[in-house]
Amino acid sequence: MSHWKDLPESLDPRLRQLVVLLREHKDRSGLSIAALASRTGFSKSSWDRYLNGRATPPEKAIESLAQACDAQPAPLLELRELAAAQQGGPETSGPSASAELAGPQGVRSTGTTCVRQSVPWLVIMLSSVTTALVMMIGLMLLAPWENATRAAARSGNGKPYTGQVHPTLGEFVYEPGKEYACEVQRDSDDGLLYASYSRTRTELIQRDASRWSVVEAQCLLVHHSISPGVIDGSLGENTERAVRRIQDRARIAVDGIIGPDTWKVLRT
Repeated sequence: MSHWKDLPESLDPRLRQLVVLLREHKDRSGLSIAALASRTGFSKSSWDRYLNGRATPPEKAIESLAQACDAQPAPLLELRELAAAQQGGPETSGPSASAELAGPQGVRSTGTTCVRQSVPWLVIMLSSVTTALVMMIGLMLLAPWENATRAAARSGNGKPYTGQVHPTLGEFVYEPGKEYACEVQRDSDDGLLYASYSRTRTELIQRDASRWSVVEAQCLLVHHSISPGVIDGSLGENTERAVRRIQDRARIAVDGIIGPDTWKVLRT
């Protein structure tokens, strides 16, 4: 498994989530960067940029990785579309973009030859309108992702998103200073560890989230001899640091975000 570098703090949340999922698929497949490059046709240096958040992977690269890692490409492509819409369009850096430079008055320069072209104003206007519509649609589609993954997300009644309601404990309400008891047991049916606060194995949780699944994760961290601080149901600095420690120990993507791969480690 790869020992990943931390992603840049300034990375767009949608692109960050895409990179995390790409890393998880790559790790789960057992492929090295060299093997991934060989199977996808994209160079090692390109995958190094894509998987470390320094460049947005093109659609073809995402489709090739999904095929090489036996993963579904649709969710990955949807995330990329949202990230590209937020950035105002697809990635334009690299050799393919620098090989052709636009000069003034519609003059295009390729190498030492200049070719004068007429400016397609109608095409430019239509492209601008299309880009604006794509960004609006992207922002509308983004709401569910934000509600599921961002701590600041709020429900329709204006309250912070607190996850699923517990069948016996009810809705989670954060109370400063309150600490929950942990009693972790291995389920006799599936053989996994549970602390009775949540049975999720896929929910995405990141910094500042407050919900029952955070209590569950904190209890499981304690069971694995990693202290998350106070068991209060809030994913703060101490809990995030503990999540990074168990991710590093398991040699999965180290990002402080609890996702399917991290839940798998916590529950075994």
